[in-house]
Amino acid sequence: MLAYIVRRLMLIVPTLLGIMTINFVIIQAAPGGPVEQLIAQITGEGAAATERVTRAGTGELVGQAKNGAGKGAGSTGKYRGAQGLDPEFIAEIEKMYGFDKPPHERFLKMLGDYIVFDFGDSFFRDERVIDLVIDKLPVSISLGLWTTLLVYLISIPLGIAKAVRDGSRFDIWSSGVVIVGNAIPGFLFAVLLIVLFAGGSYWDWFPLRGLTSENWAGLTWPDKIADYFWHLTLPILALVIGGFAGLTMLTKNSFLEQIGQQYVITARAKGLSERRVLYGHVFRNAMLIVIAGFPSAFIGILFTGALLVEVIFSLDGLGLLGFEAAINRDYPVMFASLYFFSLLGLIMNLVTDLTYTLVDPRIDFEALDR
Repeated sequence: MLAYIVRRLMLIVPTLLGIMTINFVIIQAAPGGPVEQLIAQITGEGAAATERVTRAGTGELVGQAKNGAGKGAGSTGKYRGAQGLDPEFIAEIEKMYGFDKPPHERFLKMLGDYIVFDFGDSFFRDERVIDLVIDKLPVSISLGLWTTLLVYLISIPLGIAKAVRDGSRFDIWSSGVVIVGNAIPGFLFAVLLIVLFAGGSYWDWFPLRGLTSENWAGLTWPDKIADYFWHLTLPILALVIGGFAGLTMLTKNSFLEQIGQQYVITARAKGLSERRVLYGHVFRNAMLIVIAGFPSAFIGILFTGALLVEVIFSLDGLGLLGFEAAINRDYPVMFASLYFFSLLGLIMNLVTDLTYTLVDPRIDFEALDR
């Protein structure tokens, strides 16, 4: 197993390099980069960009551009909206953002920095990228961890109960609940929860924004824990409703497939009780794919499934950070998020394989590679 782990870790390097290369090429070809964002602020074409551009030194550059505009400055067709601005001033902006170097040099420098986990500074926030990511992690980890745990705690017992009672009235009406839960998007259910329980139109039982209350620092530890879960109740409920349906049906179908196997028929013929057959023989085989998928499910909810819920409940997490970075063309945050998420995802794929061997020791990945 050690040799298999080493090979998988070595494969992470070329895979991660390929992901970063492809995305770097795509981003370079996309219009509306950070230089154009600043030009839009200077020329008054982007009010939203003006509010978001807060990088140190930008104000001075804006003043220089406005003072130099209309004094016979040349124009450049390299960037949209740059007509009338001094080319030397445009060059200063490019140097500030690192665009004075050719793409391949910027790419190689980025890779060299990322190897030592130096992600640089945000273009439009006066903060280091690593500090931004660490600041947003508590929100995303809270949503991802508790949602994944609740989804598994609900889906596995429900899926087993449906498999054992396949075709019964319980199976039929519970399937209706699963279908409805699968049909309602998590963000739409989040809006409904706000209307019902967060002071929208009915009850005002839960807070509408944030992960903790303003006076959280002054609370006792029991009150801090209660306040934390009080804020998380509605966001997690919205994510659970949209996430338990698929896993429930996967659990049911996995159990039904194993129940029909020959070894189950043999176990019953030997006089074993139905409970012993189900939990002593079927459970380990049926739960293999369900339990082993836990790391991937957690990563999926952590980084992709909670974006709209974060926006609706004003939770400033990694999903919202990545979305705003893409909109603002904040390349350091974009590429750092991509690098971090890709690396974590590749590692979690390895963890998933190792989980298979923990659930069923008969699985030998080294033998499969031979």
